[in-house]
Amino acid sequence: MHKSTPLLLAALLSMPALSRAPTPQDVSKIYGRIQYVDAFPDYTVEVVDAFPDLRVQEVDAFPDSAGKWQIVSAFPDYTIQKVDAFADFKIKYVDEFPGR
Repeated sequence: MHKSTPLLLAALLSMPALSRAPTPQDVSKIYGRIQYVDAFPDYTVEVVDAFPDLRVQEVDAFPDSAGKWQIVSAFPDYTIQKVDAFADFKIKYVDEFPGR
């Protein structure tokens, strides 16, 4: 083992995460200003009718709790790309009771 290997490992472990986005296991924290994109998203989502990871309500104002998304074209909190398979998580659009 090289002498600097433990130092490099310690430095890598102490570095903060590079992404500001929550992990897919914590999808309830994904709310706010959302922009749909075709490339380089923070997350990919699959829209389903049953067994979603997150119930999403698109709102015009006050996207301040789990599952409330205000769709914007600039200055988003998160960027989302809709895909048909291999998504980070699954969503279902609802008219009421958004969240997990």
